[in-house]
Amino acid sequence: MSLGCSLGVACLAAVLTIPAILSAHDGRSAARAPQAVPEVMHARSAADTLFLTRQDPYGAQPFTRVLVARPVAGPAPVPPGLERLPMPGEVYVSPRLREVLAAEPGLAGLLPGRVTGTIGAAGLAGPDELYAYLGQTRAGIPRDARPLASFGSSHSPSPAVDASTLDILRFTLACLVLLPLAVFLSVCARLSAESRSRRLASLRLLGLSVKGTLRVNAVETVAAALLGALLGIGAYLLVNEVVTRVGLPGLRWYAADGRPAAPTLAACLLGCPALAWFVGRHHAREAALSPLSVRRSAQRTPPRPYGLLLLLPGLGVITGYCVLGALGRTPAEGPADAVLVPAAVLLTGAGLVLSLGPITSWLARRIAGRAQSLPLTLAMRRNEVEPGSSLRVVTGLVLLVYAASLTQGVLVELSQISRPTSPTQEYRVTLGDVTPEQRARMARVDGVRAQALTAESWIPDLSNPAPRINAVVATCAQLAAFADLAPGCVDGRVQRLTDPDTSENLDARPGAAFPFLLRPSAEPSPARAEKLSLTLPHDRLTLHARQPSALTSADVRIPPSLLPAGTLPAKGDLLVVTGSEPTAVRTALNGIGALAPTADVEAVGVNVEALQQITVIKSLLASGMVLGLVIGVAAFVVSVADRAMERRGQVTALALLGARPATLRTVQCVQVLLPLGIGLAAALVAGRLAESSYLITGGGDVFWDADGLPLLLASALGVLVVAGLAALPLVRRHVDPEHIGRD
Repeated sequence: MSLGCSLGVACLAAVLTIPAILSAHDGRSAARAPQAVPEVMHARSAADTLFLTRQDPYGAQPFTRVLVARPVAGPAPVPPGLERLPMPGEVYVSPRLREVLAAEPGLAGLLPGRVTGTIGAAGLAGPDELYAYLGQTRAGIPRDARPLASFGSSHSPSPAVDASTLDILRFTLACLVLLPLAVFLSVCARLSAESRSRRLASLRLLGLSVKGTLRVNAVETVAAALLGALLGIGAYLLVNEVVTRVGLPGLRWYAADGRPAAPTLAACLLGCPALAWFVGRHHAREAALSPLSVRRSAQRTPPRPYGLLLLLPGLGVITGYCVLGALGRTPAEGPADAVLVPAAVLLTGAGLVLSLGPITSWLARRIAGRAQSLPLTLAMRRNEVEPGSSLRVVTGLVLLVYAASLTQGVLVELSQISRPTSPTQEYRVTLGDVTPEQRARMARVDGVRAQALTAESWIPDLSNPAPRINAVVATCAQLAAFADLAPGCVDGRVQRLTDPDTSENLDARPGAAFPFLLRPSAEPSPARAEKLSLTLPHDRLTLHARQPSALTSADVRIPPSLLPAGTLPAKGDLLVVTGSEPTAVRTALNGIGALAPTADVEAVGVNVEALQQITVIKSLLASGMVLGLVIGVAAFVVSVADRAMERRGQVTALALLGARPATLRTVQCVQVLLPLGIGLAAALVAGRLAESSYLITGGGDVFWDADGLPLLLASALGVLVVAGLAALPLVRRHVDPEHIGRD
């Protein structure tokens, strides 16, 4: 009882501490968030502290730089983790960024200046965060820098996990860990209570009152469970100190974040003994009220089919959603779905556990009535009379397979918002943030295949809306690097662009004229702008943009030779394209950032925060799978050991009656394999239905996923083999009559 509770409490503390770890992460992220002064209420002056935030992807991890320019005179706000703002040319970096800079010196191009300090833990969301403060001069900071009011916000600008996703994560972990954990603790408490039943019955026969017998059981149960809970808390604290030095993929935390808070300690130290007392109370009351039945091993009452009251409604709801998805009538996502589907999933999981007993008993009775084999008849009669002993062995494994199917659905939904699968990756840089020399050097960055310019047509009077088109300035070879072109591209000629995969701009009709504003390439300000009037031709070029792409909104291709020498579009972006391999993306971002450290570089279609959150969620789900596997295996081992002790008398009696060892081994295997096979089959079917219903209500494009099914089937087959082999040691060649001496 104590060892089982210690393992269960350690797993429970790990699951309950996950929200606290994420909350601490978001709290420090919110405390350092820079807040700008509202422009409508403030006139910029020399007393202002200017700031600008840049965030770039470093692989799948965000790399954040905060550029700050101190005021000419007066105090300046200081973020957490720093004693003062950096002076011009100074750079403060996080410890992890310092390590990355030592391993990859090329990344230093993004951090112009010298590294003079390290950001403290109070200013970092986690130990592995890539974060830096860069001191800038007031003349050198980009024009879009804003006056700084203070540091700190009521919410995190980049939470570790979104609030909606966090609810899904909590629900999945509850199914993955908490349900098997409740079953495991119940098994430990029930086995402990059964081992005390004969002794409690003896105390009752010796004259102890019913109330006194129950008190003896309560004190023993609570003491053993409380000792196990204390051991579990201590084990978790040791594991937390070790794991914080290693971390999970995408998520590391400080040791103080993972220490259990008061509510977690209360749930572990009070909930576990309370559960043990509640489960053991039934056996203790049975021993106190009917001690002779316990001492003489009276026949037990058959299990009641109350679990079907939970299983049938749960299966009905998730099956209904699957039918709607198959018919193409996907229900609109709403509050009802957010409550109905999780409730149905929980009802199905609980119903699977509670229904295995009566279903196994009913099926065993039917098989035993028709069986012609002695081993099969003996096994079925034992499952018919007492299905609970075998169910203790299989319940944890059944729940684990069911929860694994549901977890697969969560991972499938998350994978739909992961990194794009396009063979190319585009980068968009504001044209005014780079000089002609920087643009020329960007074309020579490793991995860069081509460049192009985008431009918007000019509207003289913004109060008078007019048609607008978007243009791309590129040669045919440059355009072919960005998209798949149909034959017909001619250099030196203006051509309209059409993409069959996107809607056509009705304003971009042949013969329509649109002005474009141009500026000298050496002057970022459009003060000396000139106009280029463009008439759309009948010539049309078909292209297929590789999604996601910045070219989906392009209506016309302008050859670079059409622009007057030394001019560029006054309002537009520079597009750069490379391969989509992670190494190519990282090399390109490092190279572009080194050439233009203060430019805003956007990797088109790559949501670095979403990628980071997906990594965190996958890590937490993988941890939940490991915890669920540990709990399931622990429940299996404990139940097998108890079953071996419980079956010794019956195996000895059958051996004395002349049953051969091979017959007895077959009986023991079949007794376990029947309920386990039923449970695993039901878990696979119900799990797939629950996964599909979750995907249908999640709003994604994938409803029916079969990628994880072979792994689940192989795992279920492996569980059957292991369970069958574990039943063989119950039968030994040596017969010990002392095992049936009492009976």
